[in-house]
Amino acid sequence: MLRFGLFGTGHWAAETHAAALDAHPKATLTGVWGRNPGNAAALGSRFGVPTFDDVDALIDACDAIAVALPPDVQADIAARAARAGRHLLLDKPLALTLADADRVVEAAQQSGVASVVFFTQRYHPNVTAFLAATAAAGGWQHARATMFASIYQPGSPYGESLWRREHGALWDIGPHALSILLPVLGRVDRVAAADGPSGIVHLLLTHAGGATSTVSLTLEAPAEAMTREFVFYGENGIETLPPGQGSAVEAYGVAIDQLLEEIEAGTRDHRCDVRFGRDTVAVLTAAETSRRNSCTITVPA
Repeated sequence: MLRFGLFGTGHWAAETHAAALDAHPKATLTGVWGRNPGNAAALGSRFGVPTFDDVDALIDACDAIAVALPPDVQADIAARAARAGRHLLLDKPLALTLADADRVVEAAQQSGVASVVFFTQRYHPNVTAFLAATAAAGGWQHARATMFASIYQPGSPYGESLWRREHGALWDIGPHALSILLPVLGRVDRVAAADGPSGIVHLLLTHAGGATSTVSLTLEAPAEAMTREFVFYGENGIETLPPGQGSAVEAYGVAIDQLLEEIEAGTRDHRCDVRFGRDTVAVLTAAETSRRNSCTITVPA
């Protein structure tokens, strides 16, 4: 039984991370840490586990950490946990700066811990199968990704999320878009970004093999305009990504399974590990620079 310490107490932490850990037959929730002690106590009480007021104390009490915190807070805790030999089940984006992402990768590699980053769609079996088949087919020249969401609709649990309000769609749902495009088209070499109305950001990506993709994102879409679509164009025609089948809790359970497999096998080559998380941060950082300076940016290797 792998003991998990949960860092974070918000909606996503409670309804996805904690719920999946509590239900998993090979994982146990050891304790909770949060920046708001009252929320941490409530979540700990709900799942019958102790609340910790010290980050390192919870790290010491577990075998692996699960994190549902703002990316800049996550990066520091993840690096500390990795250096302590704790396996990592992290959220996207891995960090808000490339330097912080590199720090997490370095800590994980030096300690040899297993790592999985929870790009939700990548843990739906039907999406995984689609991406594998599409990548194997090859010959793709272009892809188009549109993710128009809203955290400001009545009842949204993310409307008060300060980091989402500050950093917008690029950093919140941009990682999800990249997690779908990169397995098929390859790493991104260059990026150009521009802003549109209502929080929209557009990306033009050039991939290592010469293919291109366009990405349009917003967290401020009108209810009537909310949509999610990924389309690949190539020598064999057109393929459209199907919606993920299953809930976020089920997907998180798959992520737990895959972390356990990495640990038990001793392998450190998960397709969505911290190195992949770092590569998505590199693209987002380049896009941020591009939209600020109105130029095309080379993505650091």
